[in-house]
Amino acid sequence: MNQVTLKDSFSITGKGLHTGLEITAEFCPAEVGQGYKFQRVDLEDQPIIDALAENVVETQRGTVLAKGDAKVSTVEHALAALYAAGIDNVLIKVNGPEVPILDGSAIEYCRKIEEVGTVEQDADKDFYIVKQRIEVVDEKTGASILVLPDTDFAVDVRISYDSSVIPNQFASLDNVADFATEIASSRTFVFVREIEPLVKNNLIKGGDLDNAIVIYDQPMAQADLDHLADMMGVEHKPADQLGYVNHRPLAYDNEPARHKLLDVMGDLALIGRPLRGRVIATRPGHTINTTFAKQVRREIKRQEIQAPVYNPGKAPLMDVNDIRAHLPHRYPFQLVDKIIDKGLNYIVGVKNVTSNEPFFQGHFPQEPVMPGVLQVEAMAQTGGLLVLGAVDEPERYSTYFMKIDNVKFRQKVVPGDTLIFHVSFLTPLRRGMAVMKGIAFVGEKVVCECEFMAQIVKNK
Repeated sequence: MNQVTLKDSFSITGKGLHTGLEITAEFCPAEVGQGYKFQRVDLEDQPIIDALAENVVETQRGTVLAKGDAKVSTVEHALAALYAAGIDNVLIKVNGPEVPILDGSAIEYCRKIEEVGTVEQDADKDFYIVKQRIEVVDEKTGASILVLPDTDFAVDVRISYDSSVIPNQFASLDNVADFATEIASSRTFVFVREIEPLVKNNLIKGGDLDNAIVIYDQPMAQADLDHLADMMGVEHKPADQLGYVNHRPLAYDNEPARHKLLDVMGDLALIGRPLRGRVIATRPGHTINTTFAKQVRREIKRQEIQAPVYNPGKAPLMDVNDIRAHLPHRYPFQLVDKIIDKGLNYIVGVKNVTSNEPFFQGHFPQEPVMPGVLQVEAMAQTGGLLVLGAVDEPERYSTYFMKIDNVKFRQKVVPGDTLIFHVSFLTPLRRGMAVMKGIAFVGEKVVCECEFMAQIVKNK
């Protein structure tokens, strides 16, 4: 699967929820590997803020990103729409400190994305694949995010409040393609009892009954309710009538839960990679959502490439006979058994290390260890298959080492290990020269890595 960006730019104008300012956000196509970025075009030097979890500075009534003194808030609805559309790279230019709230949902962003369309780019999509249970819990609030391995992306959300109107609700999304029709139109919500503290904190200046669901669930004096109505500039309501206070009826009976699901997706977009896993969110909010995203970001920084998923029972892309048809190596020097994955710029190979390897006779008889130089050679052979896949009639070419740099050995490789090689281009293939990086894994652990240059030569 390739990375995706917008086919053309589009703009959206509306009020900022917290500032009340009229703000325009322009969504522009971006280059491969750029991710999501916000640019404050109203500030000097027009600073750019990467939409990544480590740049989250506030989570009160919305997710706030910052770089230095530049901030942009209420980013989650726009990011959820981009994430659901499978878009990887976008530059969002805003002329104010937040993204327009519109009607409190993500539906307008979805409509604009569909209107301009998307385009695939010349680079592989970089998933973060959940391989084991990951959980983040907030003991004080009872909120939690649990993520389990899955073949695709899915979200389940459970919310509960001390409220007679929405005590418990549930929402789920099993197919991200259904986001625009099932989730995107769900609006943000607020309880009447929360309004005065928000106003006193200089927030929700742009809030009204057109861009949020207002929930009146705890009776108060008529005078107090009238005072809040005056603060918001809306008509007075009878104090004895509990329920939803809105100009527009609910789109769904569980609209608040669906909106919380929308928020979860927007905040998980801050991981910087599309996620493969099932997310189970209990009483989620921006704080727990972004805490989870930060934990994944730390893991990504610790290990730039995840260990590839290897299913021995799945048919390979290339078996040993296919490899022999492309590479000249034969026993005892063919060091790749099969190719299990391949993209435009990367390839994944497998070497099953057995006690019958001839090099174990001398390295070492009493403590067999696979020589590091042969691990590098195996990665180079895997890289050779990547390079040969870029030319016509690959059987007429051979690849040769020219340089090896930054070699690191981190763990012994012994009989019984299964080596998995991930090799990718560092630079485009030019004039028959390829610069690649190889990482070898046993299980989830990196055992070897290096950078190397190879030359592709036509056989005589």
